[in-house]
Amino acid sequence: MRRFSHLLAPLGLLGTLVLTGATVSYSEESLPSSMNPLFARTMVDNRTMELVFDRLYYRSALDNTLKSRIVERHEKVGDGTKIKLFLKQGIKWHDGEALTSDDICFTIQAMLDPKTPSAIAKTYRERITSCESLPKESAAVVTFNKVYHEPREHLGFSILPKHSFPGGTTISPDLEFSSRPIGSGPMKGSKGRREVRFDVFPNLHHAAKIDVLSMIEGGDPLLQVRSIINGDTQGVISVAPPQRPDVAAQDDVALKSYDLRSWWFIALNTNKGPLKDKKVRQALNLSLDRSELRELTIGVDPADENPPCEFVSGPFVQVSPYYNRQVKVIEKSDRAKAKELLKSAGATEAAGRWLWSGAPLNLKIGMNAPLDGEATDLLNQVGNQFQAGGFDRTVYRITADDWGRKAVTGDMADFDMLIGKWSFGNVEDVNPLFHTRANGKGLWNIFNYSNPQVDAILGKFDAAKTDTEAKDAYHELHAYLADDLPYLFLWKLDTKSAWRNEIRNGTITPYFYFTEFDGWKYEGK
Repeated sequence: MRRFSHLLAPLGLLGTLVLTGATVSYSEESLPSSMNPLFARTMVDNRTMELVFDRLYYRSALDNTLKSRIVERHEKVGDGTKIKLFLKQGIKWHDGEALTSDDICFTIQAMLDPKTPSAIAKTYRERITSCESLPKESAAVVTFNKVYHEPREHLGFSILPKHSFPGGTTISPDLEFSSRPIGSGPMKGSKGRREVRFDVFPNLHHAAKIDVLSMIEGGDPLLQVRSIINGDTQGVISVAPPQRPDVAAQDDVALKSYDLRSWWFIALNTNKGPLKDKKVRQALNLSLDRSELRELTIGVDPADENPPCEFVSGPFVQVSPYYNRQVKVIEKSDRAKAKELLKSAGATEAAGRWLWSGAPLNLKIGMNAPLDGEATDLLNQVGNQFQAGGFDRTVYRITADDWGRKAVTGDMADFDMLIGKWSFGNVEDVNPLFHTRANGKGLWNIFNYSNPQVDAILGKFDAAKTDTEAKDAYHELHAYLADDLPYLFLWKLDTKSAWRNEIRNGTITPYFYFTEFDGWKYEGK
């Protein structure tokens, strides 16, 4: 946890800037790891991209319709695997160059280039096969690997300027572009050591009303809240539950709901020792008391009828059409049943401790460290519950950088468990989480879980041509995973942002946050 001394310099500087009435400052959990959208790894990265770049298609936060600020109109071509996009004229990049169909196809070709080391690009390689630029028509023809009932939903990538990459379609994350990008979004951004500064860039398709926006690394959640209450900053992206009552009590600061579309989990290493046995995984699931965890780490009152945290029994939030409501959540622990399962799996008990092949059953548990700001002491409390159930345990906090580089890419096989959360946009595609990691699939499969039955169910989702077929496949997946348990599913935590009242019309887009930033206003005193 970062201490107050880390914030003194930037807060003093930003406090001076705010008095001009031209700059709005807000705090994030960290600075973006990259400002190149191909290498976004965190939610901070994704929120930053919305200010600097345009996604080809997006869902409106106002009416949920599929829209584009870049495409004037579209039409399906031939057998339905192709879509022709006619671009709006007059849109400029932040350096003044014109945005053209060449840029659309360059972005796709860069993602299709196997030498571009981007996990995001790999996702699109599974769907798109090519792009043809038609400059005379100001159009681009995108070809998919199959017929999608709504192909535009699979064109939600940020557009890159071809002229910024003279080296061709192989794009590296260490280029200057990653800290000083050229986009076509409402703000032009540049990353420094202590802040990211965004300057308004009027364009044919954008007219942002805030001149300068400054993102600072907030650090301690309590200090972020004190900063906004004192007027040193205007916004906090995520307010932890313990700090929400303090914010709600302020007349000049408002809490705003932010639908991050995220769910929390404990991934289990199904390839390691006793965790290979499904009965052991089921026993671990029954050893958890989720109600107690929620109360101790988030501060949820058990009597609260509308808690800020709702349990989930599978890999979707409850409002998702893919959530299978027939699968019930296990809220309380059942150690008697857990004991039966462990004994039937071959474990033995001695002096209240579980042994496996004569040795103590020790669990090495890691957690994505920034989550501690949302669920205080979750890592230790999970460890304590397993210890109370007879397991030995050691716990480790994993830095956000190591989580993005190693944990989600399957490079932490020495751990037994990893605690994290996933967030999803409009396309809730969990195939990369659970498919066998091979041939470009299973890109975010944390412990390289492999199950042919799960792969077959995921294949049904991929082959779905209607919403009903897609729902049926994922409902089946939900039920199967709740039994096989490559994850212990925890909850969805209601995310709240805080903004001072001088920020008007601050519409927050689910997951992406700043998609409707053009409408935001600052009415400083």
